[in-house]
Order: sequence, then C-alpha cells, then structure tokens
Amino acid sequence: MKFKDIILKVMSGEEYKATGYKELLNLFGIKSRSDRDTFKNTLDLLVGSGEIIKNKKSKYIMPPKGVYVKGTLQGHVRGFGFVIPEDALIGNDIFISASHLNGALDKDTVLVKIIKKTGVKRDEGEVFKILERGHKKIVGTFQMNRNYGFVVPDNDKLCKDIYIPIAQSNKAKNGEKVVVDITLWPEGDRNPEGKVIEVLGKPGTKGIDILSIIREYDFSTDFPPEVEAMLHEIPEKVSKEESEGRRDLRSLRMVTIDGKDAKDLDDAVSVRKLENGNYELGVHIADVTHYVKEGTPLDKEAYARGTSVYLADRVIPMLPPKLSNGICSLNAKQDRLAFTCMMEINDKGKVVAHEIFKSVIDINERMIYEDVSDILAGTSQELSEKYSDLIGDFKLMEELALILRKERREKRGAIDFDFPESKIILDDNGKPIDVILYERTISHKIIEEFMLVANETVAELMFWSNLPFLYRVHEDPKNEKLEALREFVSGFGYKLSKSKEIRPGQIQEFLESIKGSEEENLLSRLTLRAMQQARYSAENTGHFGLAAKYYCHFTSPIRRYPDLMIHRVMGYMLEEKMSDKRISKLEKIMPEAADHTSERERLAERAERDTDDLKKTQYMADKVGETFNGIISSVTSFGFFVELPNTIEGLVRIQDLKDDYYVYDEKHHRFIGERTKRIYRLGQHISVKVAKVSIPLSQIDFEVVDS
Repeated sequence: MKFKDIILKVMSGEEYKATGYKELLNLFGIKSRSDRDTFKNTLDLLVGSGEIIKNKKSKYIMPPKGVYVKGTLQGHVRGFGFVIPEDALIGNDIFISASHLNGALDKDTVLVKIIKKTGVKRDEGEVFKILERGHKKIVGTFQMNRNYGFVVPDNDKLCKDIYIPIAQSNKAKNGEKVVVDITLWPEGDRNPEGKVIEVLGKPGTKGIDILSIIREYDFSTDFPPEVEAMLHEIPEKVSKEESEGRRDLRSLRMVTIDGKDAKDLDDAVSVRKLENGNYELGVHIADVTHYVKEGTPLDKEAYARGTSVYLADRVIPMLPPKLSNGICSLNAKQDRLAFTCMMEINDKGKVVAHEIFKSVIDINERMIYEDVSDILAGTSQELSEKYSDLIGDFKLMEELALILRKERREKRGAIDFDFPESKIILDDNGKPIDVILYERTISHKIIEEFMLVANETVAELMFWSNLPFLYRVHEDPKNEKLEALREFVSGFGYKLSKSKEIRPGQIQEFLESIKGSEEENLLSRLTLRAMQQARYSAENTGHFGLAAKYYCHFTSPIRRYPDLMIHRVMGYMLEEKMSDKRISKLEKIMPEAADHTSERERLAERAERDTDDLKKTQYMADKVGETFNGIISSVTSFGFFVELPNTIEGLVRIQDLKDDYYVYDEKHHRFIGERTKRIYRLGQHISVKVAKVSIPLSQIDFEVVDS
C-alpha cells in the first residue's frame, strides 16, 4: 500500500484527530530521511488536491463533509461566483460573494468552506484554497492607456482586466486580440498581472475565434524544428525491404469505413465465413511505431500532445500530416504497414481463436459510413452497382456486428448512453450555416463493435502476458453518488437497484425504463454524471460501462498516444525484445503515461466542447426574434434550459416571465405561476423565441412564446 492510501485510510478513521507533521511521523513510524521526504511530498500532494487540508494550527485533517466542498468555480460578470460541487450529483451550487473569492477566477478548481447554511436557497461559502488554475493562458482584447496597457478577457466571467506593463505588451496595438500569460495571480481586490506572449490580430478575422480557444488551452499547432527535420527521412511509400518479415495480406479483401471528412485513417476491416460456420474478422491497424521510434523528437512531441484535437474547422494532429494523412493513414490502393488482430468468432460472439501479428496490407476501397448504410439498406442502386463485389462483405459485417452487440454487450449488460449528437456545418469562411443531428447508422455500429472486440482481445492477451501495459479502465460508481442518484430518480417514480455492488446491467435496465419519457434526457445525463470517468491506467481494473474484464485502446495509434504506446509494447513482445531492463523501464513510466494521456484527453474534450458551443452560438446570432420548438431539458432556481431538436440549448430566465410571479418547485423540477397556476416543468414541449445571443459567453437566451 502506498503512503497516499495509508494516509487517507488513517485520516478517514473515526478515531483520528487533527495531527501535526511531527506527530504524523511518529504515528506512521517514519524514521529514514528518504521516507520522510516521500511522506512530506505525499502530504503536500494531498493538500494540493484538496483530499486533506492543513488547518490554521498547521494540523492535517480530512475535509469534514458538509463543511468543505471541492468543485469548479463559475464566475459571474458582476464579480461574484458559484462553485459547482465535484462530487455532488444533486444539490445546489454554492454562492461565493466577491469578497470571499480570495483571488479565485472562473474555471478554477477550488476547495470551498461553507460559511452559511440556508436550508432553502444556495449555501454560501468562501474559497479556502485554490487547487488548480482553470486558465493557463488568457485570450482577450488589448487596450492601451498612456503609461500601461490592459487586456479585457474574452471570457467576461473572469471579471478582472489583466494589467500589462508597457514593456510586456509585445507591441500589441489597441483593439487587437492577444494571448496573455499570467505572471502574478490576483489577491483580494488586486487585478492579475501578465505579459502579452502572442498577438493574434484584429477581431473578426477568419479563424481568430477558434485560434483564441486553441491558445487558451495552450495547444501547439506547429511542430518544432527538430520534428520537421525528421520528416525528411520518412518515405512516401512502403518499400520492399520494409515489407520483409511481415505477413503479406495484400490479397485479402479489406476496406476502411470512416467519416466523409476523415483523413487520418487508422483502421481497416476484413471479414469472411469459415468452413466451420465461424467468422474470421480481421482488424488491421496502422503500424505507427514503425515510423515513430521510441525516444526520438517525433515520439516525444507525440507524447506531449497525447491526442489529436478535433475542432469545428480544423484538426490539431498528434502526428505531423505527412504521417497522419500520409504514410501512416490506411489510404486505399496503396501498400501500408499494419498491426493485424485476426479473430475467429462463433455465432455466440465468442472469440474462439485469435492471432496478432505485423502485416503489409493494401486497402481495396475507402468507404464512408453513409454509403455503406445506403448499400445495406438497398436505397442506392448506383452505390450497389459501384461496389457490387463488396456487398457480400458488408452484409457479413452487419451480421457479425449484430451478433457481437447482442451476445457480448447486451447479454453482459453493457451500458449504452444514446445521447443525440450534432454536426456543425461551416462555410468556407468558418461561419456556421447549419447545425444538424448526427445519425448513428448500422455502418457506425459495425465499426464500433469490431473495434471493441479487437480492443478486448488485445487487452486480455496482454493481461495474461504479465507485461507492463496501458489499459483503458472505468471503475465502479462511488456509493455516495449512486445514493444521490437513487434519491433523485425516486422523485420521478423510478427505482434503481439498491444492491451494494451495482452491476452495469442494472444501470442499463434503468436507462431502458426511462426511454421515451419526458425526463429521459435529464435522468440519462445525471446517470452519466454518477459514473466515474474512464481513464488510462497501468493496472487492469476492468471497464464498468462496457461490462468488460479487459479493455484497452489499440485501434487508433495515429490520433491517440496510448494506442501507439501499447503497439510498441506488443511489438517488443512479438519480436522477443522484451528484456528485464526494458520491462523495468516500462513499469516505471506506465503510471505517469496513464495520468498524462488521461489529462490530455480531458483537455481536448473541453476544447472541442467549447468550440462547438461557440459555433452553435454564432449560428443563432442572426436568429434573434425567430421562434423554435424545443423541450425543457433542465430546471434551476434562476430559470430553465430549453433544448432544440438539433441539440442547441438556451436559457429562459425566470425574471423574463412577465405574465406572473413564478415559484420554483425544486422537488418536482418545475415553476408554478402564483396567480395563473401556469406550469413550466422538466420534459415539457415548448415554443421559444431567441431573445439575446452573447458570442463571447457562448450563451443563448430564450423567451417563451405564448401558445
């Protein structure tokens, strides 16, 4: 057991009382200098993460539940803020007055001390400790005064302008968009101080809006010179020498199936029926490790990025385009180096045999999801004629995918959150011209099932090999979150299993029970919030959501570093290059790699979400006054959110309901008019008018249209 686990176990015990550092050393029997240093570092890390606190008497305790709350600060343009609790599934956020922010800014992770329990309204608190700054870089508009400059952040929830000494202005001109690095964080009423590290240009210039988000998240768009230099050594085509020693699968019929705009094609699939009635499924993945050698500048840059980032108008690739769109991408009718997972699967979806090896392949056709779905549905004579030699393969793929879904996922009770997804259509200038629902077709399900079974097969093989590896894990939900969820859903007349160790199948049964109900969207999202977040780990603890004992990410090494890393481990194993020295080295780096790549993934997801919200807001900017039909997706004390069929969401503020005084009924998630008894409730269909759009805040305000 590590120091962290021991400390948390002892401090969470009922008999533990606040204890100073020297007393803790005696309590834990720590004597050696190296153990003292490690112990002190662990204490500092736990304090830094908010898992324990150091009180005014410099004694360590666990934050008492109900007194200290960890969460994310949501700033307000008027200077105050609200903390959204990290572990509270249900319950109001905590109000923080401007005088109690103690230097915290919007999106900071903070530990809050409750200073006033209201019982009815929001509790009030003060920021006890800033655990992590939410903004590494801040983007805003530069304004010049006579003796100094200042930057007005794009995000006006930050409230405070950033003071810029003239010497740190980087020659920025009045009104230009700039990127600021904070050099001095605010304390009390003092503004933050910073320096301009990049001048982006005039607002309204094409692409500046998304570039601002890229800079705020500190993503690298260009590759360093040492990486660019390496690209000259990478070939355009696969040579005869590179193919030697690999299994030649160029005569095996296979296809890629991807989105229309995809350029980095990681995976190809092949399928055929064997004489014994079983299916032979081949999942062929780009062999990126052949070109990205361990420890090179190219490898280090890929690790630093961790993942490709897919934004509305561009991709920030993990690997340079010469690799991601070129020699590594499984482009049709070209020889490519691959890592193949060949599986024999019976009619019960069981993998009865498998083989994993390096190969050389030649893709027959580059297919897109829509075309494969149309071919299978028989709705396009033209496509059926064009790909007549592949129709049999597509039908076999559909047959096998449905078996895998039914026999592996559904029977195991895997959880399937079926949230609607949207696609934002941009014109040549980056302006959003439409937001449409993204349809999941049978072809999406084919690729999804094939990748899942390959990932499971590889993970199980590597688990039993007992070699260092990077798993994709999803731990069981925490009991306190499940209890909160049970209490919440009971208010709608639903039941969630009360067993101590809940199974994924029980979650899935609940999701099935709410399908088609008015509250389905809210309850599904709250159920997702009750789940832990999937992450990478050097230890295999299983995947709760998929109800899988073994799982990893093997199928996307062009865009995810964990996949590339496990390809490298598997390559060493296949080539019998796994020495004791290499095993020892991998065991040391795997936990750090797991944490780093998990964090990079979360960062990319946030940037992608911010970009989508921005473009959706821009799309609605010229629709002020227009009327839309939607559904009330959530109800809060200050109003209710309405979601349109294309997933765009806006807020109806309670103060804008002028026909009556409305009372918030928290228990039943509704507002009731005091005089008219008119009700606005969760799940209700409603007509709304676009009242106001704030592009800087990515915020849309609706007004109710009387029916």
